[in-house]
Amino acid sequence: MATTVPDVPPGRLGAATHSRSPWPRLGYAGQDDGPGKPAVGPAFALLGTVQATLIFTITVISVPLPVIGREWGLGQSSLVLLSAAYGLSFSGLLLFGGRLTDRYGGRRMFTAGLVVVAAASMVAAIAPGSASLTAARFAQGVGAALVAPAAVAVLRRVFADPASYGRAMATWGGLSVLGATLGSLLSGIVVTWLSWRWMLAVPLVVAAVAALVTRRMLPADTQYERAALDLPGALLATSGITLLSFGLVVTGEHGWTSAMVLAPLASGLVLLGAFVAVELSSADPLLPMSFLADVRRVTALLVIALSAAGTAVVSLLLVLYLQQIRNWTPLRTSMAFLPYAVVLVVVGRVSGRLVARWGAQRVTSAGLALAAGGLLLLAGVDLHTEFGLGLLPGLILLPAGVALSFSAGSVLALSHVRPRQAGLAGGVLNTAMEVGPTAGLALLTALATARTTHLETGGAGLPDATTSGYAWAFGAAGFAFAALAAVTALTGRTRPHRSG
Repeated sequence: MATTVPDVPPGRLGAATHSRSPWPRLGYAGQDDGPGKPAVGPAFALLGTVQATLIFTITVISVPLPVIGREWGLGQSSLVLLSAAYGLSFSGLLLFGGRLTDRYGGRRMFTAGLVVVAAASMVAAIAPGSASLTAARFAQGVGAALVAPAAVAVLRRVFADPASYGRAMATWGGLSVLGATLGSLLSGIVVTWLSWRWMLAVPLVVAAVAALVTRRMLPADTQYERAALDLPGALLATSGITLLSFGLVVTGEHGWTSAMVLAPLASGLVLLGAFVAVELSSADPLLPMSFLADVRRVTALLVIALSAAGTAVVSLLLVLYLQQIRNWTPLRTSMAFLPYAVVLVVVGRVSGRLVARWGAQRVTSAGLALAAGGLLLLAGVDLHTEFGLGLLPGLILLPAGVALSFSAGSVLALSHVRPRQAGLAGGVLNTAMEVGPTAGLALLTALATARTTHLETGGAGLPDATTSGYAWAFGAAGFAFAALAAVTALTGRTRPHRSG
């Protein structure tokens, strides 16, 4: 029988080492580094840099998007599609990417995905128009969907010891939100003095360099199964998630009752229902339903989705507030997120030790509560809110909480996962990370718009009404975080389920 990754009680994660490093010096097979074996530190650095870059690439054009629209004379529909192209293919193909990893091996699929990302990024950087840039962004997402689950599978082999693996996953969980924040931070700086195209050179360089050094720095594929690909399940999951995500994305331009929204949402839900039916009857399903039978795992996936959604909502609405309501420049707006990024880095560095001392479930609940506090502070925003006293406290509490909930939530989501399902686990984890912001943005921006429209109808001025709409969205997100914190605390005593 394949071994499982057991829960590590508080205080056990750090017992494997007396080093000051945030992860133990263990070889990829759980033994000391030796001749010919990749070292743990460089392997983790490579995998972590790539993971952060994949999420960085999502937000890389968020701040320059208006500049791109003016340069090419794009309408709102074209901008929406350009903004969403990467995330649509990324989220839709992750489950299939996980199955390919489990079938063909983590390092092999990691390398293949990096090649796709590098090639697509090169095309994106020199794209002559919106159609070619949109297609390149979609291709970047395809490559990312191969890389992300493969990286998690390789990480599982690098840290074969349960204690070191749990410690590494606690650090890994904070990398994605850091990548998203750096995308928003750096894009405003670059677009001020350089062309937005330089931002697209980042995933190109990272993917190209990583592809060149992967064979030397990561362990070879020695154990993987020749399982069936479940193409019907893959087709249904990919099309269902993509259509559902597209329907949520276009709510920013079309009403929820319009055909442009209802048609893809309904079609996506039908296809996902068919996917569940196919998986239940399949002898070798793409996503075994037993994998989601663990209440703690499902709760952890919700934590990751909500944490990703919270950061996406704040990044979008705060950028709109500062630039459109307060008339801040893109550079000054980006600088506003600098404390946010610093807190993410600092808390991310200590999250592993906190998980080791207090346990993943407690740290997850505490992180959600901190994030809720930060969002509720931001809900007090108005036309005259000062940055230092009004916004900064929320921009410190929120990233601290999100870094903890991401880190500890990732540990919970991947506990008791068999090595042969490492690719599947990586696909599911990243799917939650990608779908969360799409759904969260759609729902909370709809709430903000409804509040704005209501106040405008009552005679309020547009800036006041819009700001109040943003405040309502922050408040709703804060209450959602607080509610999930309570749920997470209650599910902590549930007996873990071993995925089959």
